[in-house]
Amino acid sequence: MTELDADVLVVGAGPGGAAAAYHLASAGLSVAILEKSAFPREKVCGDGLTPRAVKSLVAMGIPTDEESGWIRNKGLRIFGGGVRLELPWPELASYPDHGLVRPRLDFDHVLVKRAIEVGATLHEHTTVTGAVRDDDGRVVGVTTKDGRTFRAPLTVAADGVSGRLGLSLGVTKREDRPMGVAVRRYYTSPRSNDDHLESWLELRSPDGSLLPGYGWIFGVGDGTSNVGLGILNTTRAFQNTNYQALLDSWLSAMPGEWGYVEDNATGPMRGGALPMGFNKKPHYLPGLLLVGDAAGAVNPFNGEGIAYAMESGQLAAEVAAQALARAEGPGREKVLASYPRRMAETYGGYYTLGRVFVSAIGHPQVMRYATKYGLPRPTLMRFTLKLLANLTDPAGGDAMDRIINGFSKLAPAA
Repeated sequence: MTELDADVLVVGAGPGGAAAAYHLASAGLSVAILEKSAFPREKVCGDGLTPRAVKSLVAMGIPTDEESGWIRNKGLRIFGGGVRLELPWPELASYPDHGLVRPRLDFDHVLVKRAIEVGATLHEHTTVTGAVRDDDGRVVGVTTKDGRTFRAPLTVAADGVSGRLGLSLGVTKREDRPMGVAVRRYYTSPRSNDDHLESWLELRSPDGSLLPGYGWIFGVGDGTSNVGLGILNTTRAFQNTNYQALLDSWLSAMPGEWGYVEDNATGPMRGGALPMGFNKKPHYLPGLLLVGDAAGAVNPFNGEGIAYAMESGQLAAEVAAQALARAEGPGREKVLASYPRRMAETYGGYYTLGRVFVSAIGHPQVMRYATKYGLPRPTLMRFTLKLLANLTDPAGGDAMDRIINGFSKLAPAA
């Protein structure tokens, strides 16, 4: 009999992998996390967390107070169409009433250390190069760049937007699903301790057309702001945009006292892709579950990825724990095969609505109309915040919750 290295291998130590490892280890399973780099490490991100992501942190038992290095925010400030609007995070039973900010430089490490505290093992500088499969094609382990082989009955692919492990097994990017690009840069600024996340809705191409996307300014609390922007591929400008020039042009209109100028930049602009709306499928292959960016699970409405990485990591862990409680065979496989169905039930309809949304705002006239006529209406914008941030109570919520939940259930989970 082949000696196993763990009950579950987790490839990638980002939010999805760390959450999966934590919940697997909490269920009493042995877990090996394989991470290609070492902590601390940079990741391209806005560093802002909505209440949806905060809920997952709380579920992992991670302290989120200021003394532990977190910056709390109480809502979203929106600029556009000559309007400045502050929207508090909704009061819900299902989610906290606040968001957080923490740089990805140590955010992922905080999560991984929590997984280690409950029993997971971390292997840094361990680049996975491929899957090990048995005679039936089932994934039973992985190989690494340094020549090692790790074996386990199950593997969780949490290797981010590149998704190389899934790609090596035939998981491909769906061209009928949206993609985005996000870029960010840090600047020293007196706005570092802002108590709101900030979103700017009027990004313009060189010809003056409104772009489908938004800019953000998130105070990091260490004397700097994370400033960036995200653009969807539903515009013809997507492939031809000079993102450094676009960022510079947008920031040139900011008040000088905010400090978003070249001399205050603490490093270069960095960017990355946003795989949205389940643009990678299938989410389960025999022996392998995909989570987070590797599953294309970024929210197409707002580009948020951390919450969905952590939630899908938890969901994969729940399925894996139930499956491994059964003997190897058809019964175990039946449980594992439920994972893509549960992913579809949880996010499928909502992501279908998101695809319709991003297709619509790809038309400059739609974006212009929404900015001009939507922003001045606070009630409509409160509804929009709930929709875009996916913050509703599933039962007992208000009329807005019922409308959003109803549409999500009616939309096909394709």
